Amino acid sequence: MVGRVMVTGAAGRIGRAVLALLAEQGIEANALVLDDPGDLSARLVVTGDATEEKSVRAALEGADAVVHLAAIPTPERNTPLEVFGSNTRATFTVLEEAGRAGVRHVALASSWGVTGLPWTSVEDPHPAYVPVDEAMPAQVEDAYGLSKQADELTARMMARRHGMSVVCLRYPFVGGFDERLRAHAARVTAQPALGARDLWTYLEVRDAARAALLALDVTLPGAHSVHLCAPETLVPYETEDLLRRYHPTTRLLRPLPGRAAPVELAAAERLLGFRARHLLD
Repeated sequence: MVGRVMVTGAAGRIGRAVLALLAEQGIEANALVLDDPGDLSARLVVTGDATEEKSVRAALEGADAVVHLAAIPTPERNTPLEVFGSNTRATFTVLEEAGRAGVRHVALASSWGVTGLPWTSVEDPHPAYVPVDEAMPAQVEDAYGLSKQADELTARMMARRHGMSVVCLRYPFVGGFDERLRAHAARVTAQPALGARDLWTYLEVRDAARAALLALDVTLPGAHSVHLCAPETLVPYETEDLLRRYHPTTRLLRPLPGRAAPVELAAAERLLGFRARHLLD
């Protein structure tokens, strides 16, 4: 188990959950945030940008592992150059400075957006096949999805460069039950088309945090990408019925009984021993 963890984007939704879990497990944390909210459960809080070498170095003080969550999370509120430039520079800076500081275990927030499905301009995008796995060809045409592709390539390079283990966690729609998951599930239940690009998947924020900490225990060198989500969808409909209606051209590689999530979760189970515990009713 690691001794101290540096968390970027620590004031965000997943970042706060990671800090809470670290505190629960008695692991010290350093936090890197753009603005200090004043209530973070961290030994050290550094205010700065993850793209800045000086800020990252300060936040790495005494750390032997990193959870990198800081990013512009969608392509919708910033220019494409801002999204791609900021996200990729932050990942390069954090991994390079971590490697130089002797850190050998990193959990990196990738995204379902790496598939290209959420923000492609295609009116009805369809995955090539389901369950979607880490090898499925991407359909990226947005700056955010491209930034996550670049982040995963950067992870591979840095893993070779510094002898690191980097796990790229492809998070789906993440939230707390009362914070936003139940409301989101209700909207998508009423209009299933709203969830088609995400394949009706989700992950509760405590599970998102647990996956990040499990990633820090991976000893296998190199960079590894894994999809994460709850094992069932967030809508009360048969998965195969949804696929026939909203993704009629997608190939079904194996049966998906009941509400089974159409995402392959074997890699996360095999590498991390991870399976979601917090499920919608």
